[in-house]
Amino acid sequence: MAVLPIRITGEPVLHSIAEDVVDFDAELTTLVEDMFETMEEAPGVGLAAPQVGVGLRLFVYNWVDDDEVLWRGVAINPELWLAPTPIGEPDDEDESEGCLSIPGERFALRRSPKVILRATDLNQKTFEINADGWLARIFQHEYDHLDGTLYADRLDHAQKKTVTKTIRKKGWGVPGQSWMPGEDDLEG
Repeated sequence: MAVLPIRITGEPVLHSIAEDVVDFDAELTTLVEDMFETMEEAPGVGLAAPQVGVGLRLFVYNWVDDDEVLWRGVAINPELWLAPTPIGEPDDEDESEGCLSIPGERFALRRSPKVILRATDLNQKTFEINADGWLARIFQHEYDHLDGTLYADRLDHAQKKTVTKTIRKKGWGVPGQSWMPGEDDLEG
């Protein structure tokens, strides 16, 4: 297994629709193992293939809920159904999220409180998860990556201006930039 470089906003693969996985082979298994290792080293609770430069529709997740239940897996060619998103302003504390492709930044974003994820695992078995709370947020965030959407794209106008200035100030937003979990300190 290997830690992979995480692409930073501006890399074209992050802003493009990913392609369906068709080959369930050793190369896919290695990619998934490397993505888990990369996510854990970063650290993160989810990681989509486009974030490591691979334009395929898959993501990994690893999160422990309040009941100490471990949610860990890979979602290949996922489908996602969302409950209606509540109206109103997001709570800065409870609805703040970040992204490994915009490292070190966090913004409040209103998301659907409940989702249904249907996907395939590495053994080509279909599974379904009814998720709420943070697990629902993780699934929405990672699924967005597969459609070329970063969470910053969903922010309100004021927050979008702030993140755009931050991206420009750090020299991001152009192709060819990445960071290595465990080596680079981009959180500061």
